[in-house]
Amino acid sequence: MVQIKTPEQIAKMREAGLVVAAIHAATREAAVPGATTRDLDEVARKVIADHGAKSNFLGYGGFPATICTSVNEVVVHGIPDEKTVLKDGDIISVDAGAIVDGWHGDAAYTVFVGSGHAPELIELSRVTEESMWAGIAAMKNGNRLVDVSRAIETYIRRQPKPGGGRYGIIEEYGGHGIGTEMHMDPHLLNYVSRKRGKGPKLVPGFCLAIEPMVSLGTPHTEVLADDWTVITTDGTWSSHWEHSVALTEQGPLVLTAPDCGRAKLAEYGITAAPDPLS
Repeated sequence: MVQIKTPEQIAKMREAGLVVAAIHAATREAAVPGATTRDLDEVARKVIADHGAKSNFLGYGGFPATICTSVNEVVVHGIPDEKTVLKDGDIISVDAGAIVDGWHGDAAYTVFVGSGHAPELIELSRVTEESMWAGIAAMKNGNRLVDVSRAIETYIRRQPKPGGGRYGIIEEYGGHGIGTEMHMDPHLLNYVSRKRGKGPKLVPGFCLAIEPMVSLGTPHTEVLADDWTVITTDGTWSSHWEHSVALTEQGPLVLTAPDCGRAKLAEYGITAAPDPLS
């Protein structure tokens, strides 16, 4: 069953989303050469505490940290620790979440550590982020879940990969519903699968965490011995971007973007729904 939210509930999710946005801003600034992934986790813990929110990652299925820090070939669910020291040239995705009054926010971004990154890495992150926005733009009343998947996949497949070949759209993980829990129905593939059909119709109150994960090589992954860390099977580096989005009567509202997604959605000719907290 898909949980449909009222405008009042979406406003609470917006509060949680703004906490996540604050975590992103603080950890982005802290992701410098010499910092450990544990340092970033401590930054996130402080932001959550300062906002009077709760972490939805810490303790989730036994996860031992406040954020996921996934470096280079790690796709998702990297565990922050003191041994992983960020180096000039690394890329890292930070996945963060927060709970406000029982309502969840969840979002991720990829950041470049230091300088001197190869053009193919810069393009990888750009393609992944833009595919997320293509998916967000497909959150329209009357569309179906598969339309979001198709928009993400179509954008990625149309982008030429530096050096040739194709980007790997990670198959084992995808987006999800979000609301009173962090992970809810429906599961959102980042590609179209005939086996899954069209999926549910998108209506006001429908909330999704849209999160493409893309690698420079394979679409396949494996989980390390810690039962959390997910890496590409061929060791190629990857990017991960995510926003939590609510569909309203006025259109899509990007709950975890400071501007509600106005600037990026305008590029698609879409007017973002007004901020319910303004």
